[in-house]
Amino acid sequence: MNPWYELQVGWRYTRAGRAGRRNGFISFISAVSMLGIALGVAALIIVLSVMNGFQKEVRDRMLSVISHVEIHAWDGAALPDWQATAEAAKRHPQVRGAAPFVAAQALIARGEDMRGAVVRGIEPAAEATVTELAARLRDTTLATLRPGEWHVVLGAELARQLGVTVGDKVTLVAPGGQVTPAGVIPRLRQFTVTGTFDTGHYEYDSALALIHLRDAAALFRVEGPTGVQLRLADVHAARGVAAELASMLGRDVIVRDWTRTNRNWFDAVQIEKRLMAIILTLIVAVAAFNLVSTLVMTVTDKRADIAILRTLGASPRSIMGIFVVQGATAGIVGTAAGVALGLLVAFNVDVIVPAIERALGVAFLPGSIYLITRMPSDPQAGDIVPIAVVSLVLAFLATIYPSWRASRVNPAEALRYE
Repeated sequence: MNPWYELQVGWRYTRAGRAGRRNGFISFISAVSMLGIALGVAALIIVLSVMNGFQKEVRDRMLSVISHVEIHAWDGAALPDWQATAEAAKRHPQVRGAAPFVAAQALIARGEDMRGAVVRGIEPAAEATVTELAARLRDTTLATLRPGEWHVVLGAELARQLGVTVGDKVTLVAPGGQVTPAGVIPRLRQFTVTGTFDTGHYEYDSALALIHLRDAAALFRVEGPTGVQLRLADVHAARGVAAELASMLGRDVIVRDWTRTNRNWFDAVQIEKRLMAIILTLIVAVAAFNLVSTLVMTVTDKRADIAILRTLGASPRSIMGIFVVQGATAGIVGTAAGVALGLLVAFNVDVIVPAIERALGVAFLPGSIYLITRMPSDPQAGDIVPIAVVSLVLAFLATIYPSWRASRVNPAEALRYE
């Protein structure tokens, strides 16, 4: 049989109902198979797009506070000749800005309230070339950080926990202490709160304090900056750039990119996304293998037709090809419809979700609980293309057994009672 006729007959079986009678454009049973595949593919695209959106939202908020790459000394002491290190790093084509810093953990106390925090000493002007937060607050809040005046800018949540506002005094307790005949006395320094910042990321809003670089060096007793922060042109290239800088700067320094300094969060998001993709792919697999029962029923219904085609000279391979075409057509149409539906919803989540919230009178992401109050979505070709390919492969695999069974129909047995 000509392959063209295999396509024609397979397409006709996809469209036809029992005994060849049309039931709209497609038979009910083929429609159910296509719908199952379409819903599975759409669900997978929508869920992964929303997860991408949340990941991008949290990552952007995180990177508004921290740098893309950090260069430290091995022993945590002052970085020798940090200016030379910064200039060497700037020669990399990806580096767009560099700023020195001193970072250490400390306790911040006010009265009986005490909180652990990461204290970062910065140069406000240089820091503005590295982080979005500093660029936004450079001429306002961060302008109050002047050397020798012992001013501090706190995260909004940290300030709320301590119960302080602008103008209040807080005490910073540095690690270690001064050894005296009376014992070890902790190093204390009183700072004036001159502002707060709100990044929308709880980890930094509740545990970050910014002071001037020189004040930090004096408080923690280091001779200069303990590291250099870098901003890159492409945040996704941070890991590769960090490796190149480590080779270029030698073994005297440690180079870490943002995916390393936030490794737990980054790895958790990646694992969660993979597991969710596997779970939802099983839904697509169930829908795709529903084609098995569909084609088996079709083969049973078309036994007489198969027998007639065999007596007219059709080979078992041609019969198998007809039902492969029927199953593959259902898979292709279902996958295409699922991709279209998934993209339609994914690109309009910001419209669809608020409409549902208004209709039901509920809030899926209450502002009192979640930092993100809207449902973000970020469809990516790297997710959508594999989803479509896997769906098509599963649909094709589901056609093999029923098609083989059809090719094994005995014409004499099939026509005995016709």
